[in-house]
Amino acid sequence: MREMIIEFEPNEMMRKECKPIFGIVRYYEILETLKIEWEHGICVDLIEFSLQDHLSIDDVDHIGDMEILSVLRSEGGKHTCLIKHKEPEGSVDMFREFDLDLIFSQPFILAPDKCTFSVIGEQKSLNRFVELMKGQASRIINMTLKKAAYRRKDVLSVLTEKQKNIMIAARKYGYYDYPKKISSEKLSKRLNITKGTMLEHLRKAEGRLLAEILAGYS
Repeated sequence: MREMIIEFEPNEMMRKECKPIFGIVRYYEILETLKIEWEHGICVDLIEFSLQDHLSIDDVDHIGDMEILSVLRSEGGKHTCLIKHKEPEGSVDMFREFDLDLIFSQPFILAPDKCTFSVIGEQKSLNRFVELMKGQASRIINMTLKKAAYRRKDVLSVLTEKQKNIMIAARKYGYYDYPKKISSEKLSKRLNITKGTMLEHLRKAEGRLLAEILAGYS
């Protein structure tokens, strides 16, 4: 497997599509892709962004077609959020073309004048990804390739067994879905613990996972 980092200037079509996004943020970076449904054009990501000067995070619930599910951290003008993105009906077929058995890694940054994408995969898939990117670019600025060995880390290892079990159950029963499939009251009853104790475990677990994912970021 190889890792490819590609930097490019977006073409006019991509600039137009992204205009609603960059009217709200200066840039955004995908820190972690948590879920992708290629068939339906849906993805859930952990992202970091900086808002335009005239906006406050309290005023924003969408960034273009990205819905903010939760604001996890705000510090120094940067905001880390969990978002859900749903491709417009007319763009789902194009979205499916990116189902190339690739691992999306970092950096993965989108800004008005330059985008930087990093992916890991077999050469055939990488070649196809480049062809798709050329359709979005007015100019390829730089592209690098190197050998890569992807070793997925078990981030849940930073949690206690109690925290891990509660978070897994919360995901299983739809507590993190949007809209929620189960309320905190009903989930606590399923787990046979008080609502306050359950929410405390979830908050601590979320904090630990966020710290692990963002390790090295100032």
